[in-house]
Amino acid sequence: MKYRHLGNTGLKVSEVSFGTWAIGGSWGKTNDAEALKSLDRAIGEGVNFFDTADVYGNGHSEELLAMATKGKEEDIHIATKFCRSGDIHSADTYTYENVQTFCENSLKRLNREAIDLYQIHCPPLEILQDGSVFEVLDRLKKEGKIKHYGVSVETVEEGLVCLNHEGVDALQVIFNIFRQKPLETLLPEAKQKGTGILVRLPLASGLLTGKFTQGHRFEEDDHRAFNENGESFNIGETFAGLGFSKGVELAEELRWIAEGRQSMASASLRWILDHEEVSCIIPGFKNEQQVIGNLVALQEKSFSQAEKTRLQDFYQQKVKNNIRGPY
Repeated sequence: MKYRHLGNTGLKVSEVSFGTWAIGGSWGKTNDAEALKSLDRAIGEGVNFFDTADVYGNGHSEELLAMATKGKEEDIHIATKFCRSGDIHSADTYTYENVQTFCENSLKRLNREAIDLYQIHCPPLEILQDGSVFEVLDRLKKEGKIKHYGVSVETVEEGLVCLNHEGVDALQVIFNIFRQKPLETLLPEAKQKGTGILVRLPLASGLLTGKFTQGHRFEEDDHRAFNENGESFNIGETFAGLGFSKGVELAEELRWIAEGRQSMASASLRWILDHEEVSCIIPGFKNEQQVIGNLVALQEKSFSQAEKTRLQDFYQQKVKNNIRGPY
């Protein structure tokens, strides 16, 4: 395993870390025994950082992480998120009393005394511009309930607003071959300010694995079946905002990235890791095989400048104008 600094926090996190949305719910059937086995395998391979949220399976993924990391709390860092169990547009959701309650509930489920990284879970821009929630997080930090805090954002504009607040130690962003906009201003600015970057949806909801074909059907309780057009939450969280059919079509044009590499998926992850501004990627998983498959990215050869230019041109010419929703 290789490790990188999470901004200026002093934490060193595994380059390939993992998100736990899929084992919590909304990605089809889940299996707790398989999830715990997978978490144990990841930890055994040197993974020391996991991202979760209070709404993943209504807190179930936090409970699974508590079981998997029992006795290893000092060595395994956990980031969790809050606000989506309330009305994200209401200022009341972000008061000290409510955030403290969210925090205490997460701590109870995680069975920890403090949260390593506490993140606002994709709040609207106006909440970030108001900034009161950052004062609340500063207070929780002083109380020792959280060690660091950050924000999971949907857009570059939101990320740039967050960077204006000194206490924001990390940003969680959607960044992959289909979503290259953060490269223009957000990632350079974050690097300059010493802010960590966690990359979610690095495989664009699975599109960048190259395993899907037109007409594929997802399970009913999989968000890829019910949020393709942003029916339940931000459209960018599903298939990078491209829609499934267009995403499959574009992924077909990327099969060349696997040449000289083990798979399209590991190549896609390697491309992200080739950007030094990134602290870690947090792909999801549902089984041990997917954990090992994602870790392959660590051994893949880096992309040459010619390959990077080719992918940049591909994004500009064929992808950018097909992305729906603000990003």
